[in-house]
This record gives sequence, C-alpha cells and structure tokens, in this order.
Amino acid sequence: MKRVFLFLVTNIAILAVLFVVLSLLGVTGILDEQRVGIDYYNLLIFAAVLGFGGSFLSLVISKWMAKRLTGTKVITSPKNELEDWLVRTVRQQASRVNIGMPEVGIFDSAAPNAFATGMNKNKALVAVSTGLLRNMNQDEVEAVLAHEISHVANGDMITLTLIQGVVNTFVIFISRIVGHFVDRVIFKNEEGHGIGFFVSTIAAQIIFGILASTIVMWFSRQREFRADAGGARLAGQEKMISALEKLKKGVQEPLPDQMASFGINGKQAFDWKALFSSHPPLDQRISALKRQL
Repeated sequence: MKRVFLFLVTNIAILAVLFVVLSLLGVTGILDEQRVGIDYYNLLIFAAVLGFGGSFLSLVISKWMAKRLTGTKVITSPKNELEDWLVRTVRQQASRVNIGMPEVGIFDSAAPNAFATGMNKNKALVAVSTGLLRNMNQDEVEAVLAHEISHVANGDMITLTLIQGVVNTFVIFISRIVGHFVDRVIFKNEEGHGIGFFVSTIAAQIIFGILASTIVMWFSRQREFRADAGGARLAGQEKMISALEKLKKGVQEPLPDQMASFGINGKQAFDWKALFSSHPPLDQRISALKRQL
C-alpha cells in the first residue's frame, strides 16, 4: 500500500510541476488563435515538456523513490564483515571504471536481485537483496555488483531516460494530431475540441504508447547484454556466468514495476511478450557471455 501511495503522490507532483512549467512558457492550449487548427509549435512544446519532463523528474528522484519502494537500507557504517566487504568491493569496482563511490544498500527480498539507479554516475545507488546474499557465493555477488557498476559507468539510467523522453514526446504529439483529425473529420466539430478529441486522443496515446514501449524495452535489453559484458570484465567471465546461472534457480520475485528495468533479474518473457520485457532471457545472456570465452 505504501508503494502505491508513494507512486501516485510522486506522479501527481510531477504532473503539477510540468503544468506550471507549461504555463510559464505560455503554453495554455494546442489550438491556434481561431481555435480551429493545431498550433504545432505549442503542441511540440507541450509534448516535449510532458515527455522529457516526466522522464527527467523521475530520474532526479530515482534514488529517493528506489529506497522507499524497495525498503533499501543504505550502509553508512558497516556493521559486519559482509557489509564491509560489499562496500569495499563496490569502491574498488567504481575506482576501476572511474566513477564516484555509489551508495551501497541492502533490501529485504527472497528473490536474488540487485539494482543501480541515480541521475549522476558519480552519485549513484547500488543495492542488493537479502535473497541474493543468501543464495550466491562471494564470487557471484561480486559479479552482480560489477554488472550494476557497469550500468552506472555506461550511463544507462540517463540513456534510458533520454530514449523514454523522445518516445513520450512523439506519442503525446502524434496522439493529439490523431485526436484532432477524428474530432474534425468524423465528429464534424468545427471549433475547439469536443468529446471526440479527448476519447480518440486517449485511445491513440494508449495504442502508440504500447507500440513505443517495445522500442524502449529493446534498448533496455541491449544494455543488459552490455552490462553483463562489463561485469565480466570487472569480475571475470566465469563469475558472471555463474551468477546468471544462479539467478535461473532463484525465486522469481521481480522488483516493483518502476524499478524493473534497473534490476539484474527481470521478468522472463517469451514469444511476442518478449517485446515488452526489459531483460533478455537468462539463457541468451549466458550464451552471449560464453561466446566471448
């Protein structure tokens, strides 16, 4: 319940900020002065502010949100040998790829999983689950940490945010053009926008949004292969392969939807559903690493 509440409050706050930005930019509508045709300049600004603004604000609060959605406890002062080893390992890996020391945390979950997030590669967060620490040996945990550090070093969070922003902008822009066309041609509304515009815009945005998400998910899957390769360089290919093999045997409990694309272990999908998966099948990831041996 707390996760849902935080998600809703955050999204409402983001929308409120974006509409204030639009008002400051003088964008109060997408119709021309005669309220007959579309003002494409205003529409593009409207789409870009909502499309990129939502993505970037989500990135800005990503660490804060991740900690609260997963219940991650940041290790500020190691209390035992395991926590000390986690912090030292992350520090060594971060130093090797020339990024700032990330925050290191642990979250309670039976599933072996881990994630990295943050808007700045020098101020990121890397967290592992209790299930991962229980089910993997030290070499395998080292490989998982290396995978997440590679995500940070590659700037994957920012890259995915940019891609999502571009996709959002096109979806918002095109769906409103479709809505305007339907309102004018089918519903014969000659001025302003009627119910036809709003219904068809919502329908078009849902359809285009679903199609566009396949593009974002494709990029997400490619970055997983890249992070696996980076993890193999940092920790060793055998360790990385062993960690992925262990993930196949673990309890499948994906991260919250907002965090799914940032975790090492995502929902496994096949056939057409694979188009909407943020992670490639583990067998494919393992095969890709073995081809590099």
